[in-house]
Amino acid sequence: MSWERRIATQEDIRVIEETPLESRIPETSTYEIVAKSAKRDPNGIAVSFQLKGDPKSKTYDWSFTRFFEEVTRAANLFHSLGARDKASVALLLPNLPETLAGLFAGQTASIVNPINPLLEPEQIASILRDADAKVLVTLKAFPKTDIAERAAEALAMAPGVETVIEVDMLHYMTPPLSWIVPLIRPKVKAQHKAKVLNWAKAIAEQPGDRLTFDIPPGGKDRVCAYFHTGGTTGDPKLAQHTIGGILYQAHAVNDGVFGEKDTILCCLPLFHCFGAYVMGAAAPLNGGRLVLMTPAGFRGEGVIDHFWKLVEKYKVNFFMAVPTALAALNQRDIDADVSTLNFSVCGSAPLPVELFKQFESKTGIRILEGFGQTEATVVCSVNPPDGERKIGSVGYPLPYTDMKALMIDGEGALTRECDTDEIGELCITGPHVFPGYKEEDKNKNIFVIDEAGTKWLRSGDLGRVDSDGYFWITGRAKDLIIRGGHNIDPGQIEEALAGHPAIAFAGAIGQPDAYAGEIPCAYVELKEGASATPEDIIAFAAEHVSERAARPVYVEIMDELPKTAVGKTFKPDLRKSAIKRVLIGALAEKEINAGVTVENDKLKGLVAVIDLPEGNGRTDVAPILDRFAVPWRLKG
Repeated sequence: MSWERRIATQEDIRVIEETPLESRIPETSTYEIVAKSAKRDPNGIAVSFQLKGDPKSKTYDWSFTRFFEEVTRAANLFHSLGARDKASVALLLPNLPETLAGLFAGQTASIVNPINPLLEPEQIASILRDADAKVLVTLKAFPKTDIAERAAEALAMAPGVETVIEVDMLHYMTPPLSWIVPLIRPKVKAQHKAKVLNWAKAIAEQPGDRLTFDIPPGGKDRVCAYFHTGGTTGDPKLAQHTIGGILYQAHAVNDGVFGEKDTILCCLPLFHCFGAYVMGAAAPLNGGRLVLMTPAGFRGEGVIDHFWKLVEKYKVNFFMAVPTALAALNQRDIDADVSTLNFSVCGSAPLPVELFKQFESKTGIRILEGFGQTEATVVCSVNPPDGERKIGSVGYPLPYTDMKALMIDGEGALTRECDTDEIGELCITGPHVFPGYKEEDKNKNIFVIDEAGTKWLRSGDLGRVDSDGYFWITGRAKDLIIRGGHNIDPGQIEEALAGHPAIAFAGAIGQPDAYAGEIPCAYVELKEGASATPEDIIAFAAEHVSERAARPVYVEIMDELPKTAVGKTFKPDLRKSAIKRVLIGALAEKEINAGVTVENDKLKGLVAVIDLPEGNGRTDVAPILDRFAVPWRLKG
């Protein structure tokens, strides 16, 4: 049973919620979604894939039948290799049809654990160990990618992995490249004792019409996925996702946003739950076509430059993006027929108002801003597709989900609910809220319980709800700039700088200050062909950042802001840069020409490592460095 209506008002949500959620979600496993889609439309196109972003590149299609068979064979293989009970299947892959099949197959056999291929081998190994991975599916060595090399290094540090299954992208190439690649394929030395299999050959030996095992017990409460957090505020943690949470996400987005048999363009990574669930799981439920655009998504060769032509080629109805991608697309002329597009959902970071207005005015495409997080199996709220969209807000909570702005004290206790338009920490309860991180020691202060006994997930985001029931993100609790005890939301700086005609994107942080603790600074990325100086931008900020204390004292122009694979500004890198710059400058004022690097310490966070010149010692630098609220140590 679908929602029966697309959401326009809060009344629509109330009517939807009159029907028990259980009757709206008949499936008991994600495997059922795949099986039903094959029965409903066996010859329909389930997944399309292009290796490059050129609209003339060859398209590789999988029918719903082929997709069902691939998932079934892979699930049987994983189970036969020991991925059962609490042992997981890890996926270290770019966006490929095999990646999508691996997601469903891993959830069916036991627990799937997608991993960001851009992580360092040490981080990958740590995740493999924490997830008790028995099987790793990764890429066979291939030119212009080092995923195989990272996997080999990680496996040397993760002896629990017993089998490696390699996906070879060669079959997605045509002559003459398909002849050349085997000759130039990188040689990767195995540093592990795991058995190595070829994906295509190994799954071909398994039946594709039925499962050879019983789906693990537990029903909708069974944990079937570990998704690591993005790591933008620290080391990745393993969020546990349940069957029920994933099914809810698929139905909520499919019934509340998509139309029947929509073609969905996926340029977000499948190792992130936004790509895996909102698009990957909703598409087969919807009966529509999921277009995987290059292994690297938005970062793939030619994708941004040819984006509108690709929309025309596939008659795309829907795509999802992050603000950085929309900013890049906003700089490209629309040179194609994009009349099939209905919406773009934007999330992961606040969308500057000026960019919102420019993009909609230029393209005519409606943007739906929303809010979600890995710990809530992703989407929590979205602006109503058929109702008023308030620019800058994240809309209404999804049906059967509740959100509140709550006052949380320094000890992590709930003190009261915030009034209308009063800023507090956004907290969520609903069928998609995760049961906790796999690592028990990382669950402290993740939840609060109200007087009625309801458990609320603390999002870590500051926000408010207005008189119309729309929610607004005002900043990240952990992302505040604290200047002399005064809290500054970096979002207001970034919002103001986004209005500069030359700026494509901005990231604001607090740089160390000996007097105030932190003072605001900003890093900016200019639009293609635009020019501006740091002085110009500082002067612009003085006019457009209303709060004097929030005006950045330093601006640095970068070729490109550091970003995570899902497009968020990676602020730890900006903080490292600021710490290094400030401490080097402070030492130089005392004529100490020291080197400074910044490392991440699991207990202390970012730590400055000081490389002193000969003749200087700790007693020379301690009076200088101890003025800053930055942990430090001498090199060696």
